[in-house]
Amino acid sequence: MNEASSHNQGWRPATYYPDPAIKALDPRFEKYWLKLSAVERLATGLRWAEGPVWFGDGRYLLCSDIPNQRIIKWEEETGAVSVFRKPSNFANGNTRDRQGRLVTCEHGGRRVTRTEYDGEITVLMDQFNGKRLNSPNDVVVKSDGSIWFTDPTFGLLGNYEGYKSEPELDMNVYRLDPETRKATIVAEGVLGPNGIAFSPDEKILYLIESRGVPTRKILAYDVSPSGDKLSNKRVFVDAGPGTPDGFRVDIDGNLWCGWGMGDPELDGVVVFAPDGIMIGRIALPERCANLCFGGVKRNRLFMAASQSIYALYVNTQGALGG
Repeated sequence: MNEASSHNQGWRPATYYPDPAIKALDPRFEKYWLKLSAVERLATGLRWAEGPVWFGDGRYLLCSDIPNQRIIKWEEETGAVSVFRKPSNFANGNTRDRQGRLVTCEHGGRRVTRTEYDGEITVLMDQFNGKRLNSPNDVVVKSDGSIWFTDPTFGLLGNYEGYKSEPELDMNVYRLDPETRKATIVAEGVLGPNGIAFSPDEKILYLIESRGVPTRKILAYDVSPSGDKLSNKRVFVDAGPGTPDGFRVDIDGNLWCGWGMGDPELDGVVVFAPDGIMIGRIALPERCANLCFGGVKRNRLFMAASQSIYALYVNTQGALGG
């Protein structure tokens, strides 16, 4: 699971600049494209990479490897790859709360957990109105400390990414108050809620509808002035043949989205401007499921793509809370 072994699987980094894997589809993307930066493969050998999250205080990246029941750790200073947690309860999405603690969506535990500073795991939520959650998928923490997460049934469909079981609840999006532990449904009726993120000013919540008919969609909602309710559901992007999954938003409000499904013309990352126009693309040899910003200046894009983790320096920064 290192750079040397990755070459045995056909990966070839760019040998010149600018990297031909990066394409500007709109002049607005030029601002974010560092022409002397190239896509790098940091690790490979995973089964299904998901939920990358950056720990700047330790200069390392965590990433879920769902079917392998583990969370792996990549260290920026040395490039070393190790197992951070195993078993992981089929961990999927990860983020950090405003105190820097790891917040994790677990398919196997059907719960959302927080890892305390001493390593102890606290269960934040595993049921709603007395019924078990399905398989929490992705999560984001708002500036008020509230935890927002999606709960589709993907982890209940078989024994590869969770434990096969019947759902007890509809597929909802929840908001959890970490102080009172009160949970509310903030969005329902979404077909397969998946990736979730706020705009930089937290006035818009973006949400992936990954079982949308006939195509996947990125939905947008207005966040109430009180910060705890959603309204004005609308389609921000109709993905067409694309498969948006996890995503993050940069400080200018652009959406950097994991994309693709086995088609070289789709696999990788696409970037949408705040007006919903696709402005850029990063081609990868694998479908990208999720990503995050990190690095010393939060200007390095980490991409969890099927069996590998990739990185690219860009000329922007991730918005806080992602």
